[in-house]
Amino acid sequence: MNSLTVALFSHREIEDLRLLEHRLVPIVSELLRENAYVGFLLGRNGEFDEYAASVIKGVQRQHGKECCELSLVLPYTVSDIQYYEKYYDSIIIPECVYRTHPKAAITLRNRWMIEQSDLIIFYVQNQKGGAYSSMKYAEKLNKQRINLFSSGVQSERRLPV
Repeated sequence: MNSLTVALFSHREIEDLRLLEHRLVPIVSELLRENAYVGFLLGRNGEFDEYAASVIKGVQRQHGKECCELSLVLPYTVSDIQYYEKYYDSIIIPECVYRTHPKAAITLRNRWMIEQSDLIIFYVQNQKGGAYSSMKYAEKLNKQRINLFSSGVQSERRLPV
């Protein structure tokens, strides 16, 4: 068994939360069963991020906190960080985002998350926006990725175990 880093991305709004739950819960559960440790990297910019964090926390309660960590990756400092510190296992602000405009910092943060990850889970249905750009960047880096919207692993390899 090994360790794995997984980033999650989507559009800000999700049309079908039931479809998302139906596809995300089994994948997160399988990753925790098949790996000694899983680090999840997640932003906080929309419905998907909030929902995915809730799903990961729920599965984490079933499998134990020692087998995974849910990290919030912020593009800049926020005023209500105390709220996030209570919910997430850790908060990361990558060094690459320092001294950049907030809009540019989001793109840099997303790229950093992809570069750090072994697997990236997307829920992307539109061919535009930040989540789509992140998916194309992960593809360019030949990262293993799953698009929950299409429900398929998009790479030559199977899920890392």
